[in-house]
Order: sequence, then structure tokens, then C-alpha cells
Amino acid sequence: MKVLVIDDDPDVARVISLCFKMRWPQTEVVSAVDGAEGLLLIENKHPDVVILDVGLPEMNGYEVCYRIRCISDVPIIMLTVRDADTDVSCGLEVGADDYITKPFSHIQLLSRVQAVMRRTRGLPVSTGINTFRNNDLKIDYDTHEVSVGGELVKLTPIEYGLLYQLSHNVGRVLTYQTLLSKIWGEEYLFETNLLKVHVHNLRNKLRDNSQCPVIIINERGIGYRLLSGNKDT
Repeated sequence: MKVLVIDDDPDVARVISLCFKMRWPQTEVVSAVDGAEGLLLIENKHPDVVILDVGLPEMNGYEVCYRIRCISDVPIIMLTVRDADTDVSCGLEVGADDYITKPFSHIQLLSRVQAVMRRTRGLPVSTGINTFRNNDLKIDYDTHEVSVGGELVKLTPIEYGLLYQLSHNVGRVLTYQTLLSKIWGEEYLFETNLLKVHVHNLRNKLRDNSQCPVIIINERGIGYRLLSGNKDT
């Protein structure tokens, strides 16, 4: 595994490197002290996961995350010194997969990395139903391609996983805990804010107005359901 740490604090980068070396000795850990250097390493090193600090100089972590997402689907875990909902939401909205609040334990860090790697590598596979249609929305389960009005929509692995689960249970409400368990894992059962932000991002990409949705419906306090469409076999 190849890990990229983007943090201007050398002590943080050194601690993270030690964490990985203790757990997975073969891991290659590279580091960058700012966003510009980090973006170059994304293109040159092609890491398997990125640990990205929010408080970077010149170009903050949110902007770096956004730029990474323009060129790569690599899993991104953001480091923040605060855990306020607004700070977390900002990171997730620009494409981060998860976050960790400083200070963190090595067990917490490695657990989050394992979880995010499991999610992004374990994309759902075809189950015999090749495509799903719901008005302008089309999902090709074989190629993982999603389109709206004939235009391809680029989804992150997490967003695709959510859409996959909802479309395979069309018309049924999937509780927050069910979606969190299936997409993130049992250790994320109470991370409803994480789920809500990713659903918000998914709706935006599907052009589904959250004020008057026609694709993904929020059953308040319970979960989400996808409105009925036509499945092609």
C-alpha cells in the first residue's frame, strides 16, 4: 500500500508514518508539506490513500481536496483539529471520504484507513439486473456508469454504493443505520452526519432538488428511499 500524507507539521507526518510501518511494514509513506506538492505527488506516486490536513498554508485542505477530486478518486481522509458539523461537512462536500479529529490514536487512524479502503475497493457487483431507469436517471450495474438525461455523472465510490443500495431497494425505506452499515461498516452506525452529507452530494450530482426531490426521498428520522422506476434485465 502507498500512503500520501499532506500536512505541514513534520511531527504529524512522522507519527502517521510510524503507525503504518508498525501495522503494515511494507507500506510506502510519502509526505508533502503543502497542497501544491501534494497534488504533484498524487500525479506522480498514485497513492492508495491520502491523509490530508485541513489547516495547510496558502491552499487549505478543502481546496486541495477539491483539486484532488478533479483528477483522482483516491480515498481521502481529512485531519481536523475540530469536529464541528460545519468543519466536517465542508470536507465531505468537496470530496473527502472520511475525517479524523486531532489528536487521534494510531488505532483510530488505522481503523479509519482500513474502513475507507474496504469501501472503495469493495464496490457492489452486478446481481443479474443490468440497468436501472428512473425517468432521466440510468444506472449501468455492469460498468458502474450513471447518467442523468443522457449525460454521464461522475460519482465517488461511496456515492455509487449509496445509489446502488437505494436502487436495489427501490420504493423501500433504508434506515440510516442500514445504509451506514452496508456502506461504511458496523463501526459507523451512529455517523448519521457522514451519511447525510454524502446523500446531499449525491443528490446534487443527480440534479435532484433537495427542497423538492424526485429521486431520493428523506423519511425524516428514519432513512432514505429511491422513488420507483423501471428496471431492465
